[in-house]
Amino acid sequence: MLDILGETGAVLLIGLVGGIILGLAARVGRFCTLAMVEDAHYGDDTSRLWLWVMALGTAMGTNYALQAMGLMEISQSFYITNAFPILGAVLGGLMFGYGMALAGNCGFGHLARIGGGDLRSLVIVLVMGVTAMMAISGLLAALRIQLLPVVFSPETPQSYPHAIERLTGIDSSLIGLALAAVLIVAAIRFLPAHRRISHLIWGAVVGLTITSGFYGTYWVTNTGFEVFPILSHSFTAPVGDTIHYVMFSSGLDPKFGIASVVGVIIGGGIGSVIRHGFHWEACDDPRQLKRQLAGATLMGFGAVMAAGCSVGQGLSAFSMLAYTGPITAAAIWAGAWFGLRQLIVGFATQH
Repeated sequence: MLDILGETGAVLLIGLVGGIILGLAARVGRFCTLAMVEDAHYGDDTSRLWLWVMALGTAMGTNYALQAMGLMEISQSFYITNAFPILGAVLGGLMFGYGMALAGNCGFGHLARIGGGDLRSLVIVLVMGVTAMMAISGLLAALRIQLLPVVFSPETPQSYPHAIERLTGIDSSLIGLALAAVLIVAAIRFLPAHRRISHLIWGAVVGLTITSGFYGTYWVTNTGFEVFPILSHSFTAPVGDTIHYVMFSSGLDPKFGIASVVGVIIGGGIGSVIRHGFHWEACDDPRQLKRQLAGATLMGFGAVMAAGCSVGQGLSAFSMLAYTGPITAAAIWAGAWFGLRQLIVGFATQH
C-alpha cells in the first residue's frame, strides 16, 4: 500500500475510511454521546450507554491484543507518551460536556449532521474549530500552556496498565485484555434484547475503527521512513486543522485528523440518505443559535484543555487506558448532565 499511496496517502486513507464508518455509526447506528447521557438520565434508557461500552471494550481489547501479539506498541501512542495535566482533563472535560449540552451535540455529532445538510451544525463546527485553534496556537495558547503544561514523557508510559506493570510485574497487555473482557461481557448482559444485536454490531464496528486509527498510524510509521503521531480519531482540534488547511493549504501536508473529519461528513451524508433522505436544515430560532454558539466555544476550548473530546479522550485515549481517558470521560458526562438538567428541568427544587 505504501508503494502505491505513499506514506502520507496511506495515513490519509486510514483516517478517511475510519471517518466514513464513524459517520455511518452516528447516523445509522445511533452512536451519540450526548444522547447517551440524556437517555440514561431522562429517558430511562441505557441502551446507548451499553452501545458505547461495547465500542470502548472492543477498542480496548483489540488495542491490547495487538500489543500482546507484538503488532503494536501502545506506549508509542500520542496519549501515552505525553503527560497531560489532570486538572486540564477535569476542567476541560466539564467545559466540553457543558458546551456539548448547550450546542445540542459534540463536534463529531455535528460533523455527521453536516453530511445530512444541517447548516446549523456547519456554523457550530466552524466556531468550535476556530476556538480550538485559538487555544492551540492563537490568542489563548499562551495562557493554556502556562496554566496546563504538557510534559513529553516517552520513558514512563502514561497509562494505568503500564503503571500496574511497573508496580507488580503483571503484563500490561493482560490487564488491558481483562478490563476489555469485563466491558464487553457487561454490554452483552445489559443491552435490551430488542436492540442487543444491532448495538453489539455497531459498538464493535466503532471500536474496531478506533483501533484501526492507532494500528494504521503505527504501521505506517514503523514500516515507512516518515514519522507520524500514533493516534486515532478525535473531532475538535482536527476540525481546527481542517479549517486551517482549507485556508492555507499551500506548502502544508494534510493530516490523519483532517481526513477523518472529511470522512465523518461523507459517512454522515450516506447515513442520512439511508435513514431519512438528505435535506437542508437551517436555524429559525436566534436564541437557540446563540446558545449553540456559546456551547461550540466551550467545546473548542474545553477539548484542547483536556487534550481530546468525547471521542478523542472518551474512546481513543480511554481505550488505551491513558491516565486522562476515564477522568475526561467522567468529567464530560458530568458537564453534559449539568447542562441537560439546566435545559430540561432547570434548577428549581423538585417536589
